[in-house]
Amino acid sequence: MTPVCRMLGMRSPVVQAPIGSASTPELAAAVARAGGLGTLALTWAPAAEVGPRVARTLALSDGAPIAVNLVLAFPVADRLAECLDAGARIVSTFWGDPAPLNPRIKAAGAVHLHTVGSAAEAVAAADSGVDVIIAQGAEAGGHVWGKVPTMALVPAVVDALAGRAPVIAAGGIADGRGLAAALALGAQAAWMGTRFLASHEAATHDEYRRQVLAASETASTYTLAFDGGWPAAPHRALHNSTLDAWTTAGRPPAPNRPGEGDVLAHDPSGRPHLRYADTIPLPTMNGDLEAMALYAGTSAALVHEVLPAPQIITDTVHQARRILTPT
Repeated sequence: MTPVCRMLGMRSPVVQAPIGSASTPELAAAVARAGGLGTLALTWAPAAEVGPRVARTLALSDGAPIAVNLVLAFPVADRLAECLDAGARIVSTFWGDPAPLNPRIKAAGAVHLHTVGSAAEAVAAADSGVDVIIAQGAEAGGHVWGKVPTMALVPAVVDALAGRAPVIAAGGIADGRGLAAALALGAQAAWMGTRFLASHEAATHDEYRRQVLAASETASTYTLAFDGGWPAAPHRALHNSTLDAWTTAGRPPAPNRPGEGDVLAHDPSGRPHLRYADTIPLPTMNGDLEAMALYAGTSAALVHEVLPAPQIITDTVHQARRILTPT
């Protein structure tokens, strides 16, 4: 157990990253009960569901702590209030300046985590009152703030903070080897997203899971392609037919991309999901799901089977312990 584990009420130094719409109360609670920190991504949840989702997750977690995540590129002040009113006491923020929300988080007695991509950003976040720094390397899946590889970023952030705030390593970590490496670099926990896409509790369509399980270390790309709903936000996703066609065409800008406006899938309500949207394939969707945004990091190559979230935590911690414990 590391100091950040004690700060956040974790028994194991593993955080389930906020994997967008794939995060569920069941996933976050299962991770929490297993000793990690489960996270709900609530920026895109219907406003009326924010408070109830937090309350449901807390009820399922049997008293173990859970976190909520909010993306600062969007208006989230009201969502923060709903989260805090529902009992959330760990808040992670992403993609923007954490300073404006920090007083409200602290006034509620909550712990504030924030994701950075450089040592300078880490120092600025600590100066603004952030309690825990998440150092996100360029290997991360989904939307990627960081541009520096995790191996170089984490120790640079640790050194710059000089003990002012604990650091959690994010990007390219999917098993105990990555956790052990993160701890050796000075981080106090690992932030894992891609691995939990292939968990029983995640809201990922079987096709999405198949693509993750089949991915190699070169199967993802850093791109701006899936910008419908969140423009000009770099992200890492698996190569698919949409990306291949766009690349072959020379990566033209919208609205001149191949298949622009195509309806790829529908959800049960009949709502269409278009090519180049930032939407992931959810279990309830049907259509050309392979062509949708398949967010995943380079660590997809290390994901070989769909497992219960608690087993992912246990396996990761046991493997790291074997590596770090002298024989």
